Amino acid sequence: MNYLAHTFLSGDSDEVRIGNFIGDYVKGSDFKFYSEGIRKGIILHRHIDSFTDTHPVVRESIARLVPVYHKYAGVIIDIFYDHFLSVNWDFISSVPLAELAELTYHNLHDHYDILPEAIKKVVPSFIFNRWLEAYNTIEGIESVLQKMSVVTSLPDLTGEAIRSLEENYETYQNEFFAFFPDIVHYVTTAFDVHLYLSESFLYEYEETYRKRV
Repeated sequence: MNYLAHTFLSGDSDEVRIGNFIGDYVKGSDFKFYSEGIRKGIILHRHIDSFTDTHPVVRESIARLVPVYHKYAGVIIDIFYDHFLSVNWDFISSVPLAELAELTYHNLHDHYDILPEAIKKVVPSFIFNRWLEAYNTIEGIESVLQKMSVVTSLPDLTGEAIRSLEENYETYQNEFFAFFPDIVHYVTTAFDVHLYLSESFLYEYEETYRKRV
């Protein structure tokens, strides 16, 4: 459910971006029915999820919410991490968030007919409410969680999630920055993906990230 991270980690390919966006909704070998670029995005999505779910820092974040959200704790952390990606966007990305968001909305509109049925139910609200830009504030995160509890199986425990975010804000942000350079390094090393990384980010994490961008 970390739509912003998956969008950013798709790089500069429209088809990879679409595939990455729909990755949760394409099961098993069904990815083979899509074009090469979209297939790459779906596979990339699966690898991003696997890398994220097994990362020790992410697991620390998740553990903090397990008593409340149980199996859904990872979904909440995905959204929290999207928040920290958003509020630190200008440091991380060389492309403005509004520009990449608008491009993504157009991609979804243009490819709507080939989207899985389950995600078709979400996309109109996703575009209309400009979800990719909603992660920037705590109020936006609260709104996203409330909407997700309506359109998905996520339990409506939004108040508990927001309380945890506010009480542990610096800790979650530190965990995000302990994780994100690792996923950037993984994606750019394991896949031929050109990411929109800022010079500031590259300079700060040059020991972690050395691949051409």
